[in-house]
Amino acid sequence: MRTLVAFLRKHHFFALFLLLEAIAFSMLVNSYSYQRTVSFNAANDLTGGVLNAFANITDYFTLRKQNEELQDENTFLHNQLQYYSLKINTRQTYGDSLFRYIPARVIRNTMHAANNFMVLDKGRLQGIEKEMGVISSKGIAGIVIGVSAHYSLVMSLLNDNAKISARIKKNNQLVNVVWNEIDPGYGQVVDIPAHIQLNAGDTIVTSGNSFIFPAGLVVGTVLSYHPSKNQGLNTARLTYATDFNGLHHVYLIQNLRKQEELKLLEGADHE
Repeated sequence: MRTLVAFLRKHHFFALFLLLEAIAFSMLVNSYSYQRTVSFNAANDLTGGVLNAFANITDYFTLRKQNEELQDENTFLHNQLQYYSLKINTRQTYGDSLFRYIPARVIRNTMHAANNFMVLDKGRLQGIEKEMGVISSKGIAGIVIGVSAHYSLVMSLLNDNAKISARIKKNNQLVNVVWNEIDPGYGQVVDIPAHIQLNAGDTIVTSGNSFIFPAGLVVGTVLSYHPSKNQGLNTARLTYATDFNGLHHVYLIQNLRKQEELKLLEGADHE
């Protein structure tokens, strides 16, 4: 306080000048509509800029919440699609569908080992079980092989032990998809019959011949076709539909009638 008083005593003429200038400016603004408009616009621009910056910051920190809300909405649409597909295909209405989709977040993901895995933030308490399929928004991503109370371990498609039963979409021919490459973006279509010709861009989808994935989910697209030299089964290089490098949100697929199908198969084995 003493410092401020000393400053004002030393520069009282300059302080008086500033005070008079402020009074004159205030009178000018209040006297003319044009000056009031300029003053208002300047203040409004400043306030708007601050609010816009604040909104941008807020939006940034709420991206995770928005992504979770979008994922929940996608889950609902997946479940609805399964319900109406079942209704159309069977001409009957069921209270549920054959599959239920559960959203999850990828909290760990390896890509450059021989056997790659993912860890998801959903576990047994959220209804996750072993051998549930995992998909991204673009295509299939892996299979659950371990579950704890709150987390699940997923064998990625980028794993030497991953072998997916699939079909060539254009002709429904059964094939298999494996990963035996270093690059996480590519796999291999194997067991292609000699009389089947594949072209770049052909789509490979899940066969539906397992309890893990519904039929028709995209696995990837053919990049190049490689006929066998000895007229045996052919192969093709595949570009995975799922971008494993940018994988953050996935869906787990629960087969609601798996146990019923397993019991039926067990009965057939005993006959």
